[in-house]
Amino acid sequence: MTRPWILPMSLMVCGAPVATALVIEGSAGAAVAVLLVFVLLAWLHSPLAFPPSTGAVEARRRSALDGRPIVYWRAGCKYCLRLRIRLGRSARRMHWVDIWRDPAGAAAVREANDGDETVPTVVVAGRPHVNPDPGWVRGQLPPSL
Repeated sequence: MTRPWILPMSLMVCGAPVATALVIEGSAGAAVAVLLVFVLLAWLHSPLAFPPSTGAVEARRRSALDGRPIVYWRAGCKYCLRLRIRLGRSARRMHWVDIWRDPAGAAAVREANDGDETVPTVVVAGRPHVNPDPGWVRGQLPPSL
């Protein structure tokens, strides 16, 4: 599926000519800095910045077994990115479902949000929470992991 890669690739396509123009002007250092900023932004908005996704059905099954929250997200969402960054290493202790890759995940989010695909939607103990505070989410992790 290409939709999650549209924003990261657009950032790379925009950054390359800007860096090239700076090199032509003789500002190689500035060109490297600008290119690094565009690469970092592209990476942050790509699926690569998030833990590996699983399907919604599998995430629900695993969550029922281990009690870990399920995070429904999509690439390019600034609120998902904020949650992911603020969770730090704790993010790997949750089940992540990319709603653009999993139709069942998108359906679960629509069901929890009156038909809207509002993300991040975090499901803790079967209850959905839309765009919750990252500190609160971290506090919902089971201590035995």
